[in-house]
Amino acid sequence: MERGAIQAKRLQGREEFTLAHADEEIAANACPEDEKLGIGANLAYGLQHVLTMYGGIVAVPLILGQAAGLDTGGIGLLVTASLFAGGLATILQTIGVPFFGSRLPLVQGVSFSGVATMIAISGNGGIPAILGAVIAASVIGLLITPVFSKITRFFPPLVTGIVITTIGLTLMPVAAFWAMGGNSSAPDFGSTANIQLAAVTLTIVLLLSKLGSASISRLSILLALIIGTGIAYVLGMTDFSQVANGPFFAAPALFHFGYPTFEIAAIISMFIVIMVTLVETSADILAVGEIVGTKVDARRLGDGLRADMLSSIVAPFFGSFTQSAFAQNVGLVAVTGVKSRYVVATGGLFLVALGLLPVMGRVVAAVPSAVLGGAGIVLFGTVAASGIRTLSKVDYNNNMNLVIVATSIGFGMIPIASPGFYEQFPAWVATIFHSGISSAALMAIALNLLFNHLRAGNSDQPSVFAAAAERTIRYQDIARLHDGDYFLNGKLYDAKGLEIPMIPEAAH
Repeated sequence: MERGAIQAKRLQGREEFTLAHADEEIAANACPEDEKLGIGANLAYGLQHVLTMYGGIVAVPLILGQAAGLDTGGIGLLVTASLFAGGLATILQTIGVPFFGSRLPLVQGVSFSGVATMIAISGNGGIPAILGAVIAASVIGLLITPVFSKITRFFPPLVTGIVITTIGLTLMPVAAFWAMGGNSSAPDFGSTANIQLAAVTLTIVLLLSKLGSASISRLSILLALIIGTGIAYVLGMTDFSQVANGPFFAAPALFHFGYPTFEIAAIISMFIVIMVTLVETSADILAVGEIVGTKVDARRLGDGLRADMLSSIVAPFFGSFTQSAFAQNVGLVAVTGVKSRYVVATGGLFLVALGLLPVMGRVVAAVPSAVLGGAGIVLFGTVAASGIRTLSKVDYNNNMNLVIVATSIGFGMIPIASPGFYEQFPAWVATIFHSGISSAALMAIALNLLFNHLRAGNSDQPSVFAAAAERTIRYQDIARLHDGDYFLNGKLYDAKGLEIPMIPEAAH
């Protein structure tokens, strides 16, 4: 009996040992995006994500509501519907269900790429025509996602680096606009007071990042937004008096603006927008995968795109529009180093709550745009820096990669440097290329295919724009060396250890 008990104890100990080591192995092999930080950290970092993208997610319904001639109450319903739909889309993208969701830290919200198209559609059929076009075009987009999910091999570091860099650069005007006040019709737009408030917020971010602990550094954006808003309140630059006005709770109603109408011309126009959205979302998924340090294969990309399209199909039922990943939140992941998808999922819960609790939305809306602008400079600049870091891994020796980078980024900057560049072109051209991100992505993909995949016709004499090798040596110099010759301390010796004189270049 005693011997059996001892043997049973040993077996039990072996089982405990095996299970313990299995847990350690699972933890060691866990993906960075699957890290669980706890409720407190999720709430803090999730709120930080919401504050970062809040201005962007409410901008589209504000613009479309005004263009469609809605009153203040109608525009408010569009805003809350967009928050609610964005929260649901974010949860689907981060948590995921079979075949839907990339399970990466990506915040979803109303896509800005279709604003011009949706304004044009509203002029003929109003909000119902927009909603119908979004539903129909998104269904088509969902059907073609398998095609897009097969393009990962055409997104090497050369292409992803270009796209990530361009995302950061194209967002910088947004940061500047926020820093100036965020409302070009306001009398204080561009005032020194707004810009100084942005500068103070930027300084706070930098100081907290340098002087704080690791936890404070990761929360530097959120803390800077809170402190900056407090300073603005003391200076009379923000107003919380409207927080109490309006309902505390309001669930979004289905088809509040009427049942969708389906017009062929509107659907075709919106499908072009969907194509651009798929390109941008693909770039964002690959970009955040690069930043997080996890592999994005065709299946994961396809799951992410399907979540994007499914969210865009469902959103109009609540009164919202096409959904896509928010590039500024990709920057937040890079700045904070917080890669957990559960943090972003918590941000999605905040967005759902904002959609159900308009009072919370009014609190967040009281954060001055200038404060957001100061934080945005760090956020968006970090995205560009991450792209540059990715491009540093690319081989530029005796190939055309330098030309691809130069042309693609330059092409992506055209709509940023000159927003009216495509005004005289057909509407479909302006829809595709008005976004610097989609412009750079399409050019990078095309040039990478042309020079690095379709090698037929490539010259064996590289362009003068191609980067030469860092070191070269003439063949005739190598031919003069004998077997056993070696270098030591900058001098050349033969096999017997005798120094071989080296003639200076000028003596030739």
